[in-house]
Amino acid sequence: MDKEWNRDMEDRLESSLRDLLPRAEETLAAWVRQRSVQGKAEDGAPFGTDVKKMLEMCVNDCEKLGFRAKNVAGYAGLADLGEGSDEEALGILGHLDVVPVGEGWTMDPWGAQRIGDRMYGRGTSDDKGPMVAALFAALAVQKAGISLKRKVRFVFGCDEETGMDSIEAFKQRETMPRSGFSPDADYPVINIEKGGCHVALSGKLSSQGVQLLSFHTGHAANVIPGKAEADVRGGAALAARVLEAGKKLGFETEASVDGDRVHILTRGVQGHAAIGENCKNAIGQMLLILREIGVQGAVAELAEWVGMTYHGERLGIAVSDALSGPLTCSMDIIDGDESTGEIRALLDIRYPLLMSVDGMMKALTMTLDGRLKAELLSSRTPHFVSAESRLVRELLYSYEKGTGQKGKAMAIGGGTYARAMEEGVAFGALFPGDEEMAHQPDEYIDMNRFYQNMRIFAYAIVRLCA
Repeated sequence: MDKEWNRDMEDRLESSLRDLLPRAEETLAAWVRQRSVQGKAEDGAPFGTDVKKMLEMCVNDCEKLGFRAKNVAGYAGLADLGEGSDEEALGILGHLDVVPVGEGWTMDPWGAQRIGDRMYGRGTSDDKGPMVAALFAALAVQKAGISLKRKVRFVFGCDEETGMDSIEAFKQRETMPRSGFSPDADYPVINIEKGGCHVALSGKLSSQGVQLLSFHTGHAANVIPGKAEADVRGGAALAARVLEAGKKLGFETEASVDGDRVHILTRGVQGHAAIGENCKNAIGQMLLILREIGVQGAVAELAEWVGMTYHGERLGIAVSDALSGPLTCSMDIIDGDESTGEIRALLDIRYPLLMSVDGMMKALTMTLDGRLKAELLSSRTPHFVSAESRLVRELLYSYEKGTGQKGKAMAIGGGTYARAMEEGVAFGALFPGDEEMAHQPDEYIDMNRFYQNMRIFAYAIVRLCA
């Protein structure tokens, strides 16, 4: 143990953490039970009434715990502990919104049900669980009698899953800390976040071959869907061909006939767009099935140029660099209908630190050569913090002290609120080797890990603020 730590302080901190754990678990359960999927904007509720209720609950709970808290115009929550400069405070940024429930749940997604060491529910791991753990970690430091020379500032955003409008609105009204972390990814420390963009690919449905009647799948731009459904014109013979195609391609497939329509369903594995290789994209499966049975035009082109690939291999954008790793590309939303005569697919692309979005779009457009129209909808630049910074070094110390494992800085494809700070990194809360449950059905958090997060975050606050 180095000279900045002593046994008495560590014992007091551990005692405070244990005493606060029951209340932390109760707080997390209450937050999970409050739905917070983004909805229609209303007066005083820019992200819908469910998110507004969640934000109000968060601010009220922070005030009850002794934080100086406020609701920032319905966009974000603010909670301060300690005194000092707002700009030089330790920023801890996370989000209260969650992705839609999606398919495949066997638990109540809003039930916060406890089975053994696990608490189930949407948001338990992404990102309510980690933020509650960080909140109570800061409180434990205070209750242990460890004085803070630097303020801790929590910022609770409300639209991380769909954008960063809440954080931009916060910056217009309050001071964002220069340095800090977001517990919304993986341990040990993530000092590089890839750039990201959304690209729409679109084209005309063909009047030749089997006719696509409708294909509407996907509910969030950063969630790879685990189920896809489409209708084509045909009867029993075509339904049999669909099943044959699914069997040939190795996809779980169903087909039913209703009049002159064949309804097709295929099941894959849902997951986060940044780690598509761990999933089975049901949209890609459906495209390959449709092409196999004779659907032509833009549907066949999407099957050819994207299909079941996850790194943009066929689009001419599969690149990698030594610092941040490979580009990832997933097709997460698709809409096609005979009434419009068009099909449009949304790609979620995460690109390496040394790549430019302009160069990527040029390569993609040249590869497609007019077969599909490519449109850049939004983009964000990569984010980088030196692995030699004091912030990264102290967070790695805290991780190693809390786990006994050697830590290192690394890169991810996901984008977190860490990039909202000049010197922001992602720190936790998924441990190496643990199951990734963000955006998954039956999302859960292991409560032993929840407590371990509290301890690691408390160590970090002591190292950086006390």
